[in-house]
Amino acid sequence: MPKTKKIPQRMCVGCQEMKPKKLLIRVVRTPEETIVIDSTGKRSGRGAYICPDPECLNKALKGKRLEKALQRAVTQEVLDALKQRLVR
Repeated sequence: MPKTKKIPQRMCVGCQEMKPKKLLIRVVRTPEETIVIDSTGKRSGRGAYICPDPECLNKALKGKRLEKALQRAVTQEVLDALKQRLVR
């Protein structure tokens, strides 16, 4: 009998739902204390995941969940980059 491959699940900080890791966008606070969008999903640092949905981003920002998850204030340029990525 073939072994089923386990799909990694992560929780979106916006909608608080568990979803496959590949479907989410990872935002990372690096060891240098900068906040960046991690396209590879392997960058070192504290990460937070968010759905590629503008509504989830709005919920995460309204409840300050993204800032709490990263334990730092998120700069406006990172927010602009996230919004640009959600539009695509």
